[in-house]
Amino acid sequence: MTYHPLWLDLGQHWKWIALRGVAAVLFGLLALSWPGLALTVLVVIFGAYALVDGVFSLIGAWRMRHEGEPLWPLLVVGLLGVVAGLAALFWPALTALGLLMLIAIWAIAIGALQIIAALRVRMLLENEWWLGLSGAVSLLFGLFLLVFPGAGAIAMVWLIGVYAVIFGVLLVMLAWRLRRTVSLGA
Repeated sequence: MTYHPLWLDLGQHWKWIALRGVAAVLFGLLALSWPGLALTVLVVIFGAYALVDGVFSLIGAWRMRHEGEPLWPLLVVGLLGVVAGLAALFWPALTALGLLMLIAIWAIAIGALQIIAALRVRMLLENEWWLGLSGAVSLLFGLFLLVFPGAGAIAMVWLIGVYAVIFGVLLVMLAWRLRRTVSLGA
């Protein structure tokens, strides 16, 4: 089986995608383990996760350049993650509604950008649907938070934890698929 050069380029850097997935799963499990955490602590945990995810996305966008250009959707995802993370860390006294809106907008933006990236490379990659599916999960999660803002803090923590675990597992699955292309395409 032959792979498009972009798929092989991405396959060589599968570890960055896997690290994003592992960070999401760890964050999700932490949120699910302690649902009674104070909202301020949740803000700090979310901020740290968004910052780490943003940095890994920026590194991945830079390293996974195609034809000399960084992958712009991943670059924007990284910048949004860094901004969201820093905002949460510098203003931890955000209200529950403020945190909810911050997370919802962040998830919608990431979801839309990942769907755009999947559509952009759909003719070049096999199984790009992992990227599109992780984007759809993010988008739906963000929309759910906007439609039902009255959810209690504990319910929000559980929802965020489940979302992060699902999103992380999907990214790890994508990374696993990309890793296989290195050995198959070489």
